[in-house]
Amino acid sequence: MDEKILGTENINKLFLKYTVPAVIAMVIGGSQTLIGGMILGKYVGANALAAVNIVNPFVQFAMAVSLIIAFGALSIIGRSLGAGQYERAQNTFKTALIIIVIFAATYGLIGFAKATTVSRWLGADVVLLDSVRTYLRIFSLFIMFHPLMILTGFADRIVGKPQLYLQATLTMLAVNTSLSLFLIKYLGLGIQGAALASGCAFFSGFLVSVRPMFKKRYAINVFAGHFDKSTMVPMLYNGASEGIGAASTALAIYLFNLEFMRRIGPSGVAAFTTIGFVVQFGVNMIFGIADGVSPIISYNFGHEKFSRVKGIMHKATASGLVIGVLISGVLFFGGGRLAGMFADQGDVIAMAASGGKVYAFAFLVNSFNIIHSVYFTAIGGAKESALIAFSRGMLWIVIGINIWPHTFGITGVWLTIPVAEVMTVLLVAILVKMRPVEKVSGAVSEFAN
Repeated sequence: MDEKILGTENINKLFLKYTVPAVIAMVIGGSQTLIGGMILGKYVGANALAAVNIVNPFVQFAMAVSLIIAFGALSIIGRSLGAGQYERAQNTFKTALIIIVIFAATYGLIGFAKATTVSRWLGADVVLLDSVRTYLRIFSLFIMFHPLMILTGFADRIVGKPQLYLQATLTMLAVNTSLSLFLIKYLGLGIQGAALASGCAFFSGFLVSVRPMFKKRYAINVFAGHFDKSTMVPMLYNGASEGIGAASTALAIYLFNLEFMRRIGPSGVAAFTTIGFVVQFGVNMIFGIADGVSPIISYNFGHEKFSRVKGIMHKATASGLVIGVLISGVLFFGGGRLAGMFADQGDVIAMAASGGKVYAFAFLVNSFNIIHSVYFTAIGGAKESALIAFSRGMLWIVIGINIWPHTFGITGVWLTIPVAEVMTVLLVAILVKMRPVEKVSGAVSEFAN
C-alpha cells in the first residue's frame, strides 16, 4: 500500500518528497492572499483591505475547528495505519468528514443570515460596516469548502499523494487571481468581487484534493468505514492544539483590530493588514514543513521507529529556522516597500514599516514553536501541543495587548507577538526535555490497545 513508504523510504528523500510540495502549497496559499490583497488595495482602497481583515477572525475560527478535526484525525489515522489498525483509520476519516460537513454548513448559515450582527461584533464601525457585511455574507456561502479541502488535502498525504494538495493550491491561486482581476478590475464589483473570487477558489481547490477519497483502493476513502462516536473524543483531543493555534490567530487579529481601531482608526487596521499578508505568507511556509512531516512522524511513531521520528524532526527544525531568519530579514528591512504593494497612503506605509521592524523578531523563534506543536500532535501528545498553542497564541497575547501598548503605544501593539513567541520557546524546551520520543514506547502500546 502507498502509505507504507512512510516507514521504509530513505528519510532524506521522504523529507523532501513530503515537505517540498507542502511548503510550495503553503507559499501558493500565501501568494493567493498577497495577490488578492494587492488587487483589492489597488483598485478599491485601504478601507477594503481593513474590511477583509475584520472578517478574518470569522474565517480563522472556521479554520480552527477544521484543524482540530483534520489534525486530530490525521494523527489517529497515521498511527492506526502504522499499527495495522485499518478499520480504525477508516472510521476516523468518515467520522471527521461528517463532523466537518455539519459544522461548516451550520457556520456558513450563521454568517449569511446574521451578517450584520456578526460584522458589528467583529468590530466594524460605521465607515466599514457595509463592506464587512457584504464580504461576510458572500464568503459564508462558500466557507464549507475550505474545511473540506483541509481534511481531504491532509488525507491525501497519508495515502501517499502529497502532491495533490500542491495541485489544489495551484488551482486556487489561478482561480482567485483571474477572478479577482476580472470581477474587481474589469467589472468593478469591489468587495463583492473579492469575496466571490476567494469563495470560488476554495471550491476549486476542494475539487482537486478530494479526488483520491473517491477511490476504494486507498486505505481511507469516502466509501470505507462508518461514523464511530468512539473516535470523536480522541480526535478532538489530539487536534485541540492545532485548533487552539488557529483560534488564537483569530483572537490575535480580533484584539489587534480593536486596538488599532481605537487608537488610529481604519488606517491602522489597513497597516496591520498589509504586514499581516507578509506574516501569513511566512507562517504558511513554516506550517508547510510541519504539515509535511506530520504524517511521517505519526506513522513511524505508531510503528515504533523512533530514530526516524528524531531524524525527521532535526531536518524540520533546521529548515524552519532558515525560513524564519529569511522572513525576519524581509520584514525588518522591507516592511515599508511591502506595504506599498498593497496601499498608497503615506500614513499606512509608514506605520507598516515601523511595525514590521518590531514584528520581524517573532520569526527568529516561531518556527521552533510551530513545528514542535505539530510534532506533539502527531505523536499523540495533545496536552503538550495544546500548551504550546495556548502559550503563543492566547496567554501571552492577551497579557501583552493589555500591557505593552500602555507602555510603548502603537509599538507595544506590534511587540506583543515577538514577546509571546520568545516566552513560548522556553516552554517548548521544557516540554521536549520532559518527553523525549525514544522514551514513549509505552504510549504507543497504550494507543494500540
